[in-house]
Amino acid sequence: MNQSAPKVSLYKFEGGKGGDVDLSPTLFSGPVNKDLLYRAVRTYLMNLRQGTHATKTRSQVAGGGKKPWPQKHTGNARHGSRRSPIWRKGGIVFGPHPKEYNYGLPKKMQRGALRSALVAKLQDQQLHVIDKISYEKPKTKEGLKLLSGLGFPKSDKFKNEVLIVVSQKEYSRPVKKTFANLPWTKCVETNSVNTYDVLKYENLLVTQQALPELEARCKLA
Repeated sequence: MNQSAPKVSLYKFEGGKGGDVDLSPTLFSGPVNKDLLYRAVRTYLMNLRQGTHATKTRSQVAGGGKKPWPQKHTGNARHGSRRSPIWRKGGIVFGPHPKEYNYGLPKKMQRGALRSALVAKLQDQQLHVIDKISYEKPKTKEGLKLLSGLGFPKSDKFKNEVLIVVSQKEYSRPVKKTFANLPWTKCVETNSVNTYDVLKYENLLVTQQALPELEARCKLA
């Protein structure tokens, strides 16, 4: 059974609307798999952890080569090293050590999670399509003007408002730098889109040229 292609309004880079654009039913149809979304977000956050926390054991603490005092006839308890864990600035017992938190997710599940995130944005009416985004020189004022014209006012609390996805050809230095100084936006190319960012940002703005690239990326092998 053929699925009807969902439609959204197409915005123009110069301003205004240019009718509707048909979205791929392969990419923007089907149920939202919340379990896949949870797994993808969990994997992304776990892979951000550096795991560089560490403490020194008694063998790694400097000093302590000499016995603090004679074994007997001093009235003090017997000690063999100042690096002992019971001494101040001594070694740490059972402290944290460098660890890898990397967690892998099968590619098929990664693609499914990204597809579910895109479908969720479409269902929540938070998916917006623009014909193109192109700048000759980076200028934050122009980027702010574009987003304001599309109905994305600057948030006073700097909330995560807009994730901008452009095609690989459109992702140039002027485009990237135009939105770099807007803390409530993030501009990425199609190869860098991940499920976490799609869910994190309230709105998703995609260029028309980026749509087939997203479909190719989410297509199951």
